[in-house]
Amino acid sequence: MRLLFFLLLNFGALALGGFLMGEGPSSAWYSNLNKAPWTPPGWVFGASWTLIMLCLSLFMSRAVQIGPLRSPILWVYSIQLLLNIIWNPLFFNFNWMGIALIEIICLVFVVGAMAVISRPYLPKMSWLLAPYVLWLCIAITLNAYALQNN
Repeated sequence: MRLLFFLLLNFGALALGGFLMGEGPSSAWYSNLNKAPWTPPGWVFGASWTLIMLCLSLFMSRAVQIGPLRSPILWVYSIQLLLNIIWNPLFFNFNWMGIALIEIICLVFVVGAMAVISRPYLPKMSWLLAPYVLWLCIAITLNAYALQNN
């Protein structure tokens, strides 16, 4: 039941972020950006976020079961959820690439904090956050390139 709850919450947040970005990658603004040469094809974004949300859901469904971890991980998770959702409108709707870059750097530190906080209780499960951190690092380079070259 916890896993289902976090699957719904995480994919719901992903959908909300998608909704808030409007036309997003298909917008004229984004289409005309000078993008990084290593920008992956569109399907990679969907596949990556699906894997990330599955891993995050598995991680959170286990983390909330551990008494001393429950409260701190839920606080950090909530911050992560908010940051994850708001990057889309910052970048795609408002075209605030600099603010979006700062925001996504904060997000990678928040996800890293989730791993650090949980490591003593879930040393193996905390590795489920690695795809998220890796993808955010790639996204940071894409965002930084767009900021610098547009």
